[in-house]
Amino acid sequence: MINRFYYKSTLSNFVADSIDTIFGKISRNDEGDSVKEQKYAWSEEIELMQKVLSFWNNENGEIIFEYSIPRLGKRIDVVVLLRGIVFVLEFKAGKQDYLQTDVEQVMDYALDLKNFHLESHNRTIVPILVATDARLFSTKLFFSVYDDKIYNPLLTNAERLQELIASVISNEHALPSSEEEFAQWAISRYSPTPTIIEAASALYQNHSVEDITRHEAAGAALEETTQFVLDVIEKSKAQGEKSICFVTGVPGAGKTLVGLNVAIQQSLKSGDSPDSDRNLAVYLSGNGPLVKVLTAALAKDKQKRERKKGNKCNITDAKREVSQFIQIIHRYRSNMLAKIKLPIVNGRLEIDDSKSVAHKTAGHGEVEHVAIFDEAQRSWDLEHLAGWLAKGGSRGGMKKVPDFPMSEAEFLIWSLDLRKDWAVIVCLVGGGQEINTGEAGIGEWIRAVNETFPNWKVYISKHLTDKEYAEGNVADLIRNNRNAQQVDQLHLAVSMRSFRAESLSKFVHHLLERHIEQASSLYNEFKENYPIVLTRNLDRAKQWLEDNARGSERYGLVVSSQAYRLKPLAIDVRLQPDVESWFLADKTDVRSSLFLEDAATEFDIQGLELDWIGLVWDGDFRYTDHGWDHNAFRGSKWQKIRKQEAQSYQLNAYRVLMTRARQGMVICVPEGITKDSTRLPEFYDGTYRYLKSLGLDEI
Repeated sequence: MINRFYYKSTLSNFVADSIDTIFGKISRNDEGDSVKEQKYAWSEEIELMQKVLSFWNNENGEIIFEYSIPRLGKRIDVVVLLRGIVFVLEFKAGKQDYLQTDVEQVMDYALDLKNFHLESHNRTIVPILVATDARLFSTKLFFSVYDDKIYNPLLTNAERLQELIASVISNEHALPSSEEEFAQWAISRYSPTPTIIEAASALYQNHSVEDITRHEAAGAALEETTQFVLDVIEKSKAQGEKSICFVTGVPGAGKTLVGLNVAIQQSLKSGDSPDSDRNLAVYLSGNGPLVKVLTAALAKDKQKRERKKGNKCNITDAKREVSQFIQIIHRYRSNMLAKIKLPIVNGRLEIDDSKSVAHKTAGHGEVEHVAIFDEAQRSWDLEHLAGWLAKGGSRGGMKKVPDFPMSEAEFLIWSLDLRKDWAVIVCLVGGGQEINTGEAGIGEWIRAVNETFPNWKVYISKHLTDKEYAEGNVADLIRNNRNAQQVDQLHLAVSMRSFRAESLSKFVHHLLERHIEQASSLYNEFKENYPIVLTRNLDRAKQWLEDNARGSERYGLVVSSQAYRLKPLAIDVRLQPDVESWFLADKTDVRSSLFLEDAATEFDIQGLELDWIGLVWDGDFRYTDHGWDHNAFRGSKWQKIRKQEAQSYQLNAYRVLMTRARQGMVICVPEGITKDSTRLPEFYDGTYRYLKSLGLDEI
């Protein structure tokens, strides 16, 4: 567990103490062996803050150095608690300029405290960027865009810092604090709700699950589920068994986080152990954008940490390390396919000894003992996988594999079963939001275990028998499996989703099901904390996103993959965004979501989130008096989607798009144009009127 802070003191004791004594206390609590530049900065900060706070040294208040922000994986340089106000200071020693990234950083700290730090919820928070040698400085005080008592970041040099703090105190008419005012602040409950990128980064930096979850119940559940899976891994290893775990959870409960936590912990545990002793785990997902973005984010974290230590680390090497435990499932599958004999005879897979050399413990399996499959219910059925392999992949560029005899689930279990020692599979199972054809469902995994791998130990969440899984037939499927047991710890019951709108997913459900009263009622409950606004002007939507985002909060445009007639608005769904840059690059990069040029579809953003979303709603999915009208653009005109399965995928596509924003959303429904038969106003007007009838405000 990382220390909450390196140093804390009353103002009077801090001002009276020696610089060397304070520096020694900070250094002793530094777990990271900070580089020389950081230690020089601490000395300078101590000396400056003693001068600044000498004016208030007889008052009640505290100063804290290096206060931990687990969700961001960072520490605030200095926090000053004075007259009921939280001053958040980020120092740039020797700097003459105020960089935008530094301004965003100190604002992020303020936002994080306001949203997730219990003792700061009702406080005035003042972010201050101190570039010690700068010539310019702030002279005006403003609150930021919301009425939540956070100041816009203030900029100052070392000389003007005391004057600036005094100006804020005067502006707030703040009176001296009592001794108890900030007694609990430094140890306050911290209850964040991280994005999956932030959560993965924090875990990779060895934070605990409790550090990065909003609810105590959510953190405890994640830890309990993770620990149960880790115990199964240790038991399987000790007893030479092969086991499979099925983890379920309510939407947004953190199933992916459990998978990443297990993968990262097992990979860190293996360290530099010799191959025979390694206990490697791999997190596998069919969601290519998710894997790509997580890999890039963790690699950048790795590179930053190594460079901070003075070590060389290029991004390619960092990505290679991360890719050891996060991979796209198709790559894993292809590695195994390369080992089998062709042609396949009598529907039986065999290893080709000319293509693979057996390892003494792994056999012909991959190096990992543990494979975590995210969204396991989306694995392909036999028909879909066999057809895909027979034609050589999506574009026919792969080696063709005719007569493939297994579903994806069965093949993946077969791949782990090749190991001579032990193996564990962890299936993370979700319900709803299917947006692809050929998905086999969780029943196929259980069928494969029952019929082909009866010796595997099976640990099933008790909720896997609910009706949304395998059409409610799981109980029947496991009834005669003597190796199966149902386990309470494998279900996550507490959602971690948007801290501003716990009811968002229910609202979207009612919206799509045309339950007008329920949707309107729910929106009225959360609209003050989670705005959803409506416009018919794309430029206005973009401006709303830019105006509402603070600090480094991310925003971007999303559209349906069927939104082909947004081209006149400069949105072309045929041009896929560079998802790595779209999610991670800053606003100076034209590929970034923040540039508001490239739009992501449901396939790009599923499993990921932004703070603010601009959904541009095309004529593919239209509201009418008779219900939703489903359309696909073919050639030069819209055609009706008549198959119920395809209609369901389209409905779920909009469900995904409408649940990607953490803090708020603007929906843009274009006006349409009478002279273009593919963009007639009637394709859009019904949708606009329906959304407005739910109480959404127009901007």
